Amino acid sequence: MTADITSIRKSVQFDLSSYLSEKSRQVQDALDHILKAMPHPDARICEAMRYALMSGGKRLRPALCIAACETVGGRTAAAIPAACALEMIHTYSLIHDDLPAMDNDTLRRGRPTCHIAFDEATAILAGDALLTMAFETLSSSAIRETNDAAVWLDVISMISTAAGARGMVEGQMRDMQAEHQPSLSLAELEALHRLKTGALIEASVCSGALLGQGSPKQITCLCEYAQNVGLAFQITDDVLDVEGDPAIMGKSAGSDQSRCKSTYPSLLGLVASKEKAAGLIAHAVQLLSQFNETADPLRAIAGYIIIRNR
Repeated sequence: MTADITSIRKSVQFDLSSYLSEKSRQVQDALDHILKAMPHPDARICEAMRYALMSGGKRLRPALCIAACETVGGRTAAAIPAACALEMIHTYSLIHDDLPAMDNDTLRRGRPTCHIAFDEATAILAGDALLTMAFETLSSSAIRETNDAAVWLDVISMISTAAGARGMVEGQMRDMQAEHQPSLSLAELEALHRLKTGALIEASVCSGALLGQGSPKQITCLCEYAQNVGLAFQITDDVLDVEGDPAIMGKSAGSDQSRCKSTYPSLLGLVASKEKAAGLIAHAVQLLSQFNETADPLRAIAGYIIIRNR
């Protein structure tokens, strides 16, 4: 299966690094504009929000949203508000994940976590503020884009479902409940990951496809692509927690084992985990066969997901 992924990467003559850099810059500029428009941008809560939100990171979810929009023929600008909202939600989840009551991590994106750089109460409020700001950003777009208001309502519904108790939050709850417990089954672990990580990744792709005015067939195809990519992303995270370099990842390694968490490597072993991730990515790329070169960013992102080192 590794050979298949290598072939996929070679067949896609696409400069992913430049693409991700450009989309990250566009999202970064938009996020900066949103933060500067706050009534009191120098207030402590805004400083904490900026510290967490503007500290870099892969910006994978915004990139997937924009790439899906472009794949179906949409304009990049149409997806930027949703891309920003998705990054706000993702960052809020990281702030809260890192808290002492949850994963109790001190390093994130190569810097002290938000509660270490500020304090626990400020970090909680910064996460809360980013989550609500995400929906302020989405709803403002729905009000402004009157011709596409119905599409924006669908996007808001999709993202809120993915972020809440039917998606990411439920996945986080299951993840915490499983710590120091007997090993989960593979089916239980997959269900957990599809909620905790996969739901927001799927919402990123599907919302981008909606905003690009994709057809029902195209959107269905891209949502299935996202389901495969989302699970492969989490499996790769599990692998990196075992063999990744903290200096490169910007966060601690070995935390899963220290908390006795069920992971793909703990259930399948490293080799089989990598093979499963590769199989998911191969299927995701196959699903894109109905699209022309406009889907090259999605093809390249899929290949990147399992060869990344952070």
